Amino acid sequence: MDFQPTQDQRDLRAGVRDLLEGRYGREELRASVDRAARTGRSVDRSLWRELGAAGFFALRLPEKEGGVGLGLPEAVLVFEEAGRALLPGPLVATHLAAGAVAGAAEGEAVVTALDLDGALVAHLGESDAVLGLPGLPAGEPVRSADPLTPLARVSLPRDPRADAARAGFRDEGALLTAALQLGSALRTVELAVRYAGEREQFGQPIGGFQAVKHLCAQMLVRAEVARTAVYAAAVTGDAGEAAAAKLLADAAAVRNARDCLQVHGGMGFTWEADVHLHLKRAWVRAEQWRTAAQAEEVLAAELLAEALLAEATPG
Repeated sequence: MDFQPTQDQRDLRAGVRDLLEGRYGREELRASVDRAARTGRSVDRSLWRELGAAGFFALRLPEKEGGVGLGLPEAVLVFEEAGRALLPGPLVATHLAAGAVAGAAEGEAVVTALDLDGALVAHLGESDAVLGLPGLPAGEPVRSADPLTPLARVSLPRDPRADAARAGFRDEGALLTAALQLGSALRTVELAVRYAGEREQFGQPIGGFQAVKHLCAQMLVRAEVARTAVYAAAVTGDAGEAAAAKLLADAAAVRNARDCLQVHGGMGFTWEADVHLHLKRAWVRAEQWRTAAQAEEVLAAELLAEALLAEATPG
């Protein structure tokens, strides 16, 4: 099995990175935080349509249905870049809704999902549909840790059909969210290494000190381990692999953001540093589609099934 991206896949990733750097760079990221504080909305509809026109949401739809006709490995590369740019909005839910909800594939519709445990829904107030539900439920805004992920509390009656519909999307949703987390983890490695090379103490860059070197090296190891798990799950499409990828990518995104903040020292705690935005988004994403406890349950169930099968198989 070959886990190395092909030239076409590398070109796709480079094209998405160029698009996002030009359309949603650091200045736009900071401006969107200010807009969200004023309006409570974080989804830029014009950018959403541009993503739709670029095939972001229709990436895995067959060409005969107006899509790009690519697969899960390509989607993971695209979502990794979105995570690196900290692109806000219900990207995973809208991508999964392409072909099922009118306008989702083209970026004309914003679709959210009941991907958080309990009664919280992200981006409800700026969405046109909820994946798997016939309409938009009413919601009460609640404070969110991430300024670009507004949350609302909803009250819905138990509906086994809606629960089953959500379960059908959970593995792919978990993997694509893991790809977002992977992109954020890789970006915080870049931010930490760059700052460690620029900031000087006692006449030399702080990156020359062993403690800082080790911190950056641990960040890179976490991100690369998560990258391997995410890419492997994208190739196999296995539910257990997706759960493991989410588990590792969540840990890499959260712990790397914390270590990046440590490398930045006191500046890391200020509004000027972007690292706090990565940490807050990583916290929210760790609760979406599949939490650590849920991922561990999936892996435990797979291990138990394998053990029982081994016992039942004659040696």
